[in-house]
Amino acid sequence: MPDCAPPTVRAGRPALERVSHFAFFLVVGASLLRLARLDSPLCWYVVSVSALLALAYAGGLVLQDRLGPLGRRSWIPLLLLLWSVLVFLAPASMTPAYVWCAVPLACTALSALGRRSSMAAVAMITVVLVVALIRANSWYAIEVVLIPVAAVWGTVALYRAQQRDVAVRQRLVEELRDTRDVLARQQRQAGVLAERTRIARDLHDTLAQDLSGGLMLLQAAERDWEKRPDVARTRVRAVADGLDANLAETRRILRDLTPSDVADTGLDGALRLLCTRTSAGGATARVRFRSVGEHQPVLDEPAAAALFRVAQSSLANVREHARAVNVQVTLRRRPDRVDLEVSDDGIGFDPAETLVTAAQTGRGLGLPAAQARLREYGGDLDVKSTPGRGTTIRATVSARPRPQPVSPEPTVTAV
Repeated sequence: MPDCAPPTVRAGRPALERVSHFAFFLVVGASLLRLARLDSPLCWYVVSVSALLALAYAGGLVLQDRLGPLGRRSWIPLLLLLWSVLVFLAPASMTPAYVWCAVPLACTALSALGRRSSMAAVAMITVVLVVALIRANSWYAIEVVLIPVAAVWGTVALYRAQQRDVAVRQRLVEELRDTRDVLARQQRQAGVLAERTRIARDLHDTLAQDLSGGLMLLQAAERDWEKRPDVARTRVRAVADGLDANLAETRRILRDLTPSDVADTGLDGALRLLCTRTSAGGATARVRFRSVGEHQPVLDEPAAAALFRVAQSSLANVREHARAVNVQVTLRRRPDRVDLEVSDDGIGFDPAETLVTAAQTGRGLGLPAAQARLREYGGDLDVKSTPGRGTTIRATVSARPRPQPVSPEPTVTAV
């Protein structure tokens, strides 16, 4: 079974590793100062080996991520060799100090090597540790040997536990990232499907029906062309007028498919432009727009676009069915929500009957679709209409209060 890569290389480094590095340099530095004060030829040999060990340790830490597996496998044996020479070369009085370098060396081996190689390195550290302590003391000082060995293996167990925790956290982060990407793709797909549904509804309710009626008129005109040419020409003119209206409707649908004006001019500007276009189209005598409310809540762009789509759909219904003379579009801002109201003085309709007819025929599904869209943003749709008395459609979405700027506190200078 191949040796595994060190978990810390893949999943980040446990905090215990940073503490062990600090402890290593603290022990080596304190020992160097003590050896320098002794000022003996042997001590200067020990100082040289200690300096080499510290330089090799620091260099490996700096270049560890660039060494690769082969470099790490060479670095750890070099550290263990220098440390072993140092332990056996140092005076007996200095051995306990250098013995405690075994703990950070074990942590370094665990971080740099795979599982089997690191455990072999820890076993070697333990052997050197036991031999050095027995040599510096005696067989009877068993507690002097057991305490450092227990410290090394206890640190190994703790380090392994931290490695597992880091790996688990990293895996959870990756799973969360993957889940977020999946949700984003699903939301995009849902948005595409919703837009396709809206386009299909517009095409079915307008162009498809008008083209079907035009085809029937042309077929009737063909039958009457010889016997009743005047009637046939009248029907052809009706088809021509219908095609002209269909061309205008096609241009409207294409205009709706272009990037939303909400992103360019804001909700107020987009609604004002929509009302101007609708009024200029000649479908109604007048389409007026007004914005009321002093509050300026924070409204997300998708929520603003949902209100804009409701206004588009409502004005399209007014143009096609209401036969209204006046239409009033009102945008009302409140502290926690934004309301859009579209009122007309047209012929009105029975909302309950319209919903039943829509469910049976598949036509006129704009209101349920708009209500579903608004509920995605914490809002709702309310329709009030009476035959012969006009229609009022009120759409609502939730909003957040706009944070108020905090005035800096005046600075008081003591005189």
